[in-house]
Order: sequence, then structure tokens, then C-alpha cells
Amino acid sequence: MSDTALIPRAVLFGDPEKARPRISPDGTMLAYLAPSDGSLSIWVRSLGRTNDRVVARDPARPITTMRWQGDSRHVLYLQDSAGNENYHLFQVDLDGGAPRDLTPSEHTKAGSTIFAVDHRHPGELLIGTNERDKSVFDVRRVDLESGREILDTQNPGDVMAWCSDNELVVRAAVAQHADGSSVINVRDGTDSAWQVLDEFSAADGLPRVVAFSPDGAKLYVITAKGANAARLLSYDLSTKAATALVSDPAYDVTSVYIDPATNAVVAASILRERLTWTALRPDVEADFAALATLHPGDFDIMDASADGKMVIVRYIIDASPEAFFLYDRAQREATLLFYDQPALLRYTLAPMSPIVFAARDGLAIHGYLTMPVGVREGPLPTVLYVHGGPWYRDRWCCEPVVQWLANRGYAVLQVNFRGSTGYGKAFRNAGNREWAGAMRTDLLDARDWAIAQGHSDPHRFAILGGSYGGYAVLAALTFTPDAFTCGVDIVGVSDLRTFIDSIPPYWKPMLSMLKERVGDDPAFLAAQSPLSRAADIRVPLLIGQGANDPRVRQAESDQIVDVMRKNGIPVTYVLFEDEGHGFANPANSIRFFAAAETFLGDALGGRVEPPNADEDIRPYLR
Repeated sequence: MSDTALIPRAVLFGDPEKARPRISPDGTMLAYLAPSDGSLSIWVRSLGRTNDRVVARDPARPITTMRWQGDSRHVLYLQDSAGNENYHLFQVDLDGGAPRDLTPSEHTKAGSTIFAVDHRHPGELLIGTNERDKSVFDVRRVDLESGREILDTQNPGDVMAWCSDNELVVRAAVAQHADGSSVINVRDGTDSAWQVLDEFSAADGLPRVVAFSPDGAKLYVITAKGANAARLLSYDLSTKAATALVSDPAYDVTSVYIDPATNAVVAASILRERLTWTALRPDVEADFAALATLHPGDFDIMDASADGKMVIVRYIIDASPEAFFLYDRAQREATLLFYDQPALLRYTLAPMSPIVFAARDGLAIHGYLTMPVGVREGPLPTVLYVHGGPWYRDRWCCEPVVQWLANRGYAVLQVNFRGSTGYGKAFRNAGNREWAGAMRTDLLDARDWAIAQGHSDPHRFAILGGSYGGYAVLAALTFTPDAFTCGVDIVGVSDLRTFIDSIPPYWKPMLSMLKERVGDDPAFLAAQSPLSRAADIRVPLLIGQGANDPRVRQAESDQIVDVMRKNGIPVTYVLFEDEGHGFANPANSIRFFAAAETFLGDALGGRVEPPNADEDIRPYLR
């Protein structure tokens, strides 16, 4: 057992001290998120000064998404209620007056991002909302002076994503057909007819429209069409010809950086084992070379002033908190703004190592292994930590759950099983209709690999995950009852039939994709559902659920708990009435992981920080 100091759960799962900084368009102000009276709030200060002050706070729920309005005098943010994901768009001025709800209609969801806001048009923005039709998102134009919003572009019923040009005119739309194929439609202006730019098969996946070129003559798109891995393409709108700008044969292009001074796409990133950037301009290449020497982590561009001269850079690393710097492009000098969780600097964190192994059918599976600090090589008690999505991937970073588990003495295994994103379309499509098939056995093969390598004790091996990861926990304990010592399921699907039948209305346009990737035959879905085998569970199970979850509804947890209890199988069920899909309230996260820590300690023998009175889980047991 390690003698490394225990990292308190309050440090690991509590609010960051400061997070997600944004620079004002005029380059004079900084906005960031930080706690205020126990709730994550929006703070602002003048750069170079210490006049920090709160401008927006919601005592009921943390604020997590915000950005500057183009006038540098207001901040915009999105907020839902108790985790229901019906986000509203709010505006607040720097004097800290009462926030104004710019999308006040009840039971309406504004898009999870403000997709078009520009310093050249400081008085307006574009946002998607389902105000007119709950199943689709129209584009609405918001006048930021009066607060008035109008319907700008109506969704015909199949559009999944919109893109505006640099004059805030919606000129591109991604529509998905019933067979899962999709198309990018473009137009010259609001009075012009839509025309097909390109078509994409279901196997290619949905293309991602990024931006228009500064002159509006080209459209930048990330897509796997014509290749295995998604590339950054530039489409000439007059000829419809596509030119590849950034690509890799095995890994998808992840993101792009757009110079706010010119609206030109100047760099793109690819997430391999680590994040790498390709610059498209010599001056940006020189900047990125300087940034690569500043900090040992992987860097990402968070924000920039309107002239592009001052840039906020985030560094992600495996064994240290995230660091944020303000970078002066003219001087090629950087100033540390803050670490998001500086308290972690006082502790020894565990490094994360990339791994690769062959699945039973020979497919190469990538992931990460984190070993506890100060403990000799295995075999160790191990936790298989399964990511959600499942169309997502784990990455090299300082992840609170990973560091918590490693600090308690567990080896932590993370697996980018087939169906995960980032490794090309063949790898992603290999997960189609394999939720309880090859996706599940990839996890079992990871377990067997860790045991064969001598890292893990087969008799002390847990599985933990949220969302799809929660489904994976339930599937592991029902399809292979003896493979794991215990399981921790957070907002996991128990029955694929009820899951698909209860999706939110605004998921309707992607129903064809769900059916292609998950399945649509009721008998097949039943056979792939842990609920059908719930009576086979033989090891301890802990379940966490949010009562307001719109994606994986409370019934998914209720129904498997009911079957287990009717069959006399013990299960611990924690329900938070003020949460949705996951736990946004840090107090709830700390309570749940305190319970999980004791649960894992009893089953695997790891270290346990005794719960305190604030972590009492009993009021939340169901």
C-alpha cells in the first residue's frame, strides 16, 4: 500500500479555484469561472489589475458555459434548471446588474453553444432553439440591445447543424436522411435557394462544418469522406471541389483554430496519444513552436482578442492541474494566469501511460494505464474506468476520477474500445450494433491484457463508468457475472428499448444514426440489454442517478434496481433530485464518490478517506 498522502475528495471533485478564462474582444478584460458563495459563477477583472468581481451567479446550479459579447461590455452564458438541459441564453453587463434571459420561452432549449457571435457585429448573435418545434433547432437572431429575438432560418425538419458566414448570414446546413446518410447544403444568401455542396454516406458519419473563408468563397469541413480518418477539407463553393488541408491516415482531425483578426482557419489539431497541431501559416507555426516549449502539457487555444494579438492558451497534462497562460503574439511571451486547481500542486499525482493491445479478433485497441504512485508493480487491485458516449474517447489528461482511484491504490485502466471516436471511421463503425457484442468484449480483452501483463489482480478488479460507461458496467455484470469483483454505474442505460423510446424530442433528427449504431429490432435490443439478464448479477453494485436526466431517464436505473431487489440481489441506489445527466453540483459529486470510495474499499481493499458529515449519502438512498 502506498504511503503517498491522501488527496481529499473535496480537492479532487470540488469546484475549481478558477477555470475557463475568456479575454474580451478589445483585449482589456478577463472573464472566468470561479466559486462565489458555494456556486460556480462568472467573474471579471481588468488585465493587469486585481479588481476581480462577480457579475453572474446562480445559487441553484453552477454556471459552466460563458463567452464575451462583441462589445466587450457584456458576458453571455447558458444555464439550465436542475440538469434538465433546457438551456436558456443570458446576458449580463460588467456592472453586475440582473442577468437578462434572451430566450425566455418556457420548455424551450437553446443550443448548448452560441454558434455565431462576432466582434464585428457586437449587437447581435445567432443561436439555435427548439421554440417553434421541440424536435428541431431553428436559427434565431437575437438583438443584444433590445433583447428581441426573431426567427432567422427555419429548420425543414432534418438539419442537424448550421453554419453562418462572417457577416452572420446562415449559409450552410448539415441535413441527415432517414437512412443515416447526410448532405451539406449551401446558399449564397438569405434570398438564395439552397444547393447541395456534397453528400456523405452513413459510414462516413456526419460532416462537421467549421467556418467560411474570410471572403465567403470557401467552406471548411471536417469529414472522413474519401478517407478512413476525418480530414480538414476546404470546399470551393463555386466548383464544389474539395482540397485536403490537414489529415492523418489513422487519426481524426479534432479541432481548428480560426484567427479572429481575419476569420481565416490557420491551424488544426489531431489527437493521437497526445494532441498535436498543424499550422497553416508560417507565423502561426512560429507561435506554436514557442508555445510547445512553454509547458510540458498539450496546449489548446481557448480564446483570443479581436485583433488576434493576445491569446489564452490552456495546457493539459496527466499529473498536474490545467494551466492557463496569456500569450502575447508580438513578443512571443506568455504570462501564467492561473491553475484551475492549484491545491493539487501540493500532492503527488499519478502519470498516465498510453497502451495498445490486440482484441480477440486482432483489432488494435488503444487506451491508457495509470498506476498508483509509490506502489510496486502489480498485480494490483484495478478499476476499469469506461468512458461515456460511446462516441467519445479518453485522452491524456489530469482526470479527477483517475487521480482519485490511483491515489487510493488502484491501477486505472481506460479503453478506447471500438466505436470510440478519433481513430477513423472504420474503427468507429466497427462498434455499430455491438453495444453488448464486440464493444463489450473489447473491455473484457483489456481486463485480460492487464492481468496477463502482471498489472492487475484478477480477484480484485472493478468496473466503473457513466452514461454509456454505466451501460457497460451493467452489461459486464449481467453478461459475464464472474468477470468483475464489483461495479459502479452512473446514469447508465439498462434497457436499450426504453432508452430509445424515451429520447428527448430534439434527438429526433439523429434517430436514424441511433438505430444504425445501436439497433432497431426490439428482439435484438432486448437481447443486448442488461435488464434482460439482471437476475444474473452476483457481485456488489452501486448505482448513481439524476432525477432530471433527459438522456438516460431515471426509469433506466429504477427498473434494474426493481428486478434486482425482487430477486434478492443487493444493490445500493443513490438518487439526486437536483441533477441531470451526471452530477454538476460538486457537493453531490463528493457525496457520491465518498460512497463509491467506501464501496470499492470494501470490495477491493483500497485506501479510504473516512466520510464526513457533509458526505452522508443516506438521505439520497432509494
